[in-house]
Amino acid sequence: MSVSTEQMSSLYEQQGYLSGVSVLDPAELRHAREAFAQLERKFGTEYTGYSLHNVHMQYDWVRGLVKHPRVLEVVRAVLGPDILLLDSRFICKYPVSRGNRSDDVIAYENGLAGEETAGPEKQKEELVLPYVAWHQDMRYWGLDGGPVLSVWLALDDSLEDNGALQVIPGSHCSGMLHHRQSQRSGNMLSVNQEIPEELVQTDKALLCPLQAGQMSVHDGLLVHASDPNRSDRRRCGFVIRYVPTCAYPIQDPDRPRRFHATVVVSGTDQYRHFSNNEKPEL
Repeated sequence: MSVSTEQMSSLYEQQGYLSGVSVLDPAELRHAREAFAQLERKFGTEYTGYSLHNVHMQYDWVRGLVKHPRVLEVVRAVLGPDILLLDSRFICKYPVSRGNRSDDVIAYENGLAGEETAGPEKQKEELVLPYVAWHQDMRYWGLDGGPVLSVWLALDDSLEDNGALQVIPGSHCSGMLHHRQSQRSGNMLSVNQEIPEELVQTDKALLCPLQAGQMSVHDGLLVHASDPNRSDRRRCGFVIRYVPTCAYPIQDPDRPRRFHATVVVSGTDQYRHFSNNEKPEL
């Protein structure tokens, strides 16, 4: 995608997302993939699938991603000059060999998606592939006073066969939709929720394929999902959440949140709504 800042802002306001935005050059991408491979070797793929949360506070190379000039250029075009990094997480869908049950699949059956652990007999009978149900990010964040923008920065090609992002364009204009507990196993959402199928205009769904090094961005109210990885390739991405400094946390009885890793990444924070934000800048 090669458009001006004004065009990006207009497109984002209209459709609730942008996709195919080039970020990392070949050297930057190679460095990020090599650094992530070190984390895989250190922690194992069951852990790196979903548990590398807010590691921008630990690793210089991750801090470089959340403050990458191209990322912040796009985020500023949407949110304005004063921006907080709210949260970050690596998410990987690892390939599952035919006939084999990987640790990644077992992890999601054993309660990572908020479900009760299945019995041994049931685990042997079912092969559950991780997926992400239709949802809106704002359902989980306990924020008001400003929008949430989510970045998906692809470390691997993200295509249809390995579970690329799907969106419902314009759905961010419909407000918050009802979410319920999912009855389908394997949902990667930590509270195992989904928007009921009758509320999702799936006939309007669009795939957002990305080449490694590209990113997509979407509004916190955009309805989106992703299918299981049915390929023989990993799909790894870095999810980054940004908010304007005018946003503030609210009490959410369904999912209390504390924002330990929130820091200023652009401009200044005159509001100081996040009292734990002791570091003025990252």
